[in-house]
Amino acid sequence: MSQKFLAEISAPVRHFAIQLSATRRGARLARLLAERQLDEWGEPYEDATQVVAELASNAVLHGRVPGRDFRLTLRLRADRTLRIEVTDARGDRIPRLLGQVAQDAEGGRGLLIVAAYAHRWGVVETAAHGKTAWAELRCVTEDSAADHAVEMPSYYGDSTALLRDFEERDRTP
Repeated sequence: MSQKFLAEISAPVRHFAIQLSATRRGARLARLLAERQLDEWGEPYEDATQVVAELASNAVLHGRVPGRDFRLTLRLRADRTLRIEVTDARGDRIPRLLGQVAQDAEGGRGLLIVAAYAHRWGVVETAAHGKTAWAELRCVTEDSAADHAVEMPSYYGDSTALLRDFEERDRTP
């Protein structure tokens, strides 16, 4: 593969980034801004806003450092893959999928939701002891949905099944 071809695959066609306060209000604003930005780009936003809501909520609840903000970044590539990144200041708190979550538990499902919507996701360390949680989604419009139909399994209350499915997807090239 030529370097030019690789650059075309990975270069974002559209880019949006904003720094927001690490508060509940900032997390809500991240979701709303992502929805508006994707709508402006003419892309479907329902799945992406769910992922943004979960990652921003995690940044506020688990990655908050007083006086430090979090950053939301959206990158839409030529192959219509949307990369969502949420960067916070707590690199010492790496998110992970929990094995079993009680059905009546109030938390613990955020990354399960991200894993269900995203084609790929992960966490990388950033400068100044921070971290970036990222997720990649394939944008599918209503017109092309029939060509890309994917049955979303129901994982409510069965995080073990989601973990198994996620690990299988992760091993598939």
